[in-house]
Amino acid sequence: MSGGRDEEEHGKGPQPSGPGTGTGPGAGAGQGQLPWPEPVPASRTARMGVYLALFALGVLTASAGALVQSAWFPAGLVLALAGAVGLFWGGAKLCRTRLGAAAPGAGWAVTVFLLTAPRPEGDFAFGAGIGSYVFLLGGVLAAVMCATIALPAPPVPGVKYR
Repeated sequence: MSGGRDEEEHGKGPQPSGPGTGTGPGAGAGQGQLPWPEPVPASRTARMGVYLALFALGVLTASAGALVQSAWFPAGLVLALAGAVGLFWGGAKLCRTRLGAAAPGAGWAVTVFLLTAPRPEGDFAFGAGIGSYVFLLGGVLAAVMCATIALPAPPVPGVKYR
């Protein structure tokens, strides 16, 4: 009988895997180092779905920020920019890629620039004032910064380059 119990008792059964054991996804990462994380989610189609959801959240954040930043001027502006920065940085950390920050940033930028265009009635979503310009420029700068901040380099096994 080739069962799991006999093999486990004689050392032939399932072996532990992971960081520091020399097997599994962390093999070669070195003793005590964690393996380089995979993009979340690992499936390409699921990752595209996450990017589309982040794009949609960027659209919603820009729409809400456009209303809030002028309604409660100093605190609303800070709240709108903090929400945008949180979304951009959170997208990058969630997906572990730069595209995770660029997707909501693109949705935010497209929406904000569409809202700055005049409507046929002559109305604007943004009033002419310093708060609107700070929201526009601050949000674009935050999106660019979050999308271009260097992610940590993958771990290099120490024995390979010694």
